Amino acid sequence: MLLWLTQYLSEFHSVFNVFEYITFRTIVSAITSLVIALCLGPVVIRRFAQSDIGETIRDDGPTSHISKRGTPTMGGLLIVLSILISTLLWGDLASRQVWIVVGVILGFGLIGFVDDYKKLNEGKGISIKWKYFLQSVVGLTAAVVMFATATVPEETQLIVPIFKDVAIPLGFGFIVLSYLMIVGMSNSVNFTDGLDGLAIMPTVMVGAALGLIAYLVGHSEFAQYLQIPYIPGMGEVAIICGCIVGAGLGFLWYNAYPAQVFMGDVGALSLGSALGVIGVLVRHEIVLLIMGGVFVVETASVIAQVVSYKTFGKRIFQMAPLHHHFELKKWPEPRIVVRFWIISFMLVLVGLSMLKLR
Repeated sequence: MLLWLTQYLSEFHSVFNVFEYITFRTIVSAITSLVIALCLGPVVIRRFAQSDIGETIRDDGPTSHISKRGTPTMGGLLIVLSILISTLLWGDLASRQVWIVVGVILGFGLIGFVDDYKKLNEGKGISIKWKYFLQSVVGLTAAVVMFATATVPEETQLIVPIFKDVAIPLGFGFIVLSYLMIVGMSNSVNFTDGLDGLAIMPTVMVGAALGLIAYLVGHSEFAQYLQIPYIPGMGEVAIICGCIVGAGLGFLWYNAYPAQVFMGDVGALSLGSALGVIGVLVRHEIVLLIMGGVFVVETASVIAQVVSYKTFGKRIFQMAPLHHHFELKKWPEPRIVVRFWIISFMLVLVGLSMLKLR
């Protein structure tokens, strides 16, 4: 909205031309979402506390979590609102890529909201089958829309890092890959969201890296120099990435150990799906899986635990996801969180380095 206003005002004064630059609007959008999250945080936390919207803690989990019982949850609403408001203010609302990401965030955010709401009021959330079905509907819808609205061949090709001449046309396989990325990343972030600040900081780092990639993919000269696919209009996705970074840091202000609020499924599912769909849009799915390695490993630990127990009757880890395993090994929570952050930072650097290694 404000982009249209500044475009109009630029006719009267050249100073407003600065808002035409994606880099400037990305920075402003990050600041805007950060300020919104910081300002709304105390209000949301106080309102949730007054309404007894508190976290329920499983009795079979780590005993250190018992003290967290009753901590306000569904704080992901704060994240989603901050991202959406800032995007509507600073994004180009004529961009189809922007609306695809917004639609995915809203869809998965709604699923997470209903799941959190049912947990608080009925003791358990949406059944796993229904939850996966609803995620599949939103994920497949987004995948089909991306496939149907693609304007250049590069938008439906699989780009393999390092190998500059490898671009595999996917055809309808693009829909399958997109679906798996969106639903998979959504659940991966949800699995990771088990300790104070554990999921949000890697999300911020990966979101920032995806923002840089979106800008480069949407810039013809940079894309040609780096030998990555050029997709017109993709730079606008960097605005949403900026919003994710700002909203995430604002939420971390209240989610850092000891957490004053948890994001719940409404935050984890929407953030994970956002990373997934952005990774698909910018055609760097493999790079996203590398940068989001913490999310991937957390999910893999759950799968490995279930398969091992059902097949051999033995558990690989003391408890899954992986961060709970370290908790039961008596690692202090802040140590686990910070070390996972460090690993995420290194993986993001590895992923970004692949933009040049071709």
